[in-house]
Amino acid sequence: MDGRGQRLGDMEIQTLETWRALDEAINDRSWGSHPEQARPTVVFRGLARADYTNVTSLARLTGDYAALERHLLRNFRKYAHRAAPGPTTWDWVALGQHHGLPTRLLDWTFSPLVALHFATASWPESDALLWSVDCARVHHVLPPLLRDLLDEEGALVFTTEQIALVAPEVADLQELQHDGRPFGLFFEPPTFDERIAGQAAVLSTMSDPTCELEAWLAQHPGIGRVWRIPAALKHDVRRRLDQSQITERSLMPGLDGLAAWLRRYYSPQLDPGTFAGASMSGSEDRVQEEGSMA
Repeated sequence: MDGRGQRLGDMEIQTLETWRALDEAINDRSWGSHPEQARPTVVFRGLARADYTNVTSLARLTGDYAALERHLLRNFRKYAHRAAPGPTTWDWVALGQHHGLPTRLLDWTFSPLVALHFATASWPESDALLWSVDCARVHHVLPPLLRDLLDEEGALVFTTEQIALVAPEVADLQELQHDGRPFGLFFEPPTFDERIAGQAAVLSTMSDPTCELEAWLAQHPGIGRVWRIPAALKHDVRRRLDQSQITERSLMPGLDGLAAWLRRYYSPQLDPGTFAGASMSGSEDRVQEEGSMA
């Protein structure tokens, strides 16, 4: 793997200069391997610019954003009642995240190639970041009540129904904290859209909406990794992904994804700030936003 290590808080950023180094990093069998799990336990997240951070859309609101969470969700449910994503509040939070509602959630994927798509399909002149988190290790430090739920099911990540058993409302997670210490967890959203399945989507949440996962990872060494993809490498990665049909057309089934793919395909010299359906945040503005994965 290439060198030039940098730091993001207490986390080291490994810069990858070649496709081979990138391929070796995401396929490192020592990363996310546990005897009790048949497959790697890592999830990935791509950021199109190295100055982007893993701050939730809720935290990007001004003022006392934590106090706004229940109001946002209550009104979303009221006005979008016909959507009916599922029986739990967590289904509604996932649906809101998918459509750009400010939430405490962040989008991840089980697929490193999907994450690389979102890291490389825009801002070609800017370095990108590829994040990876071992969600099994995140869950090792869960409160016993939540940990037992996973162990009973033999599951790697939660479902919305499982979380609702111990935290019916989003704010209830904070009451499960031990000695006031925040914790994070990962869950799979319901497949209320083909994009959820196509992107192998996973969502993360923190028990305390004012605690960001990125800061939490910095305090728990060895659980997360982050790699920098130089702008010079982006074109090669993008070419390989397009050749493998990892594009907006396949990841966002429907006319929106098709149009985004065609716009990028026929505009190889797009203005870096032009949104091309290529952000894990669902929007690619001059100011970073965090909405749905697509």
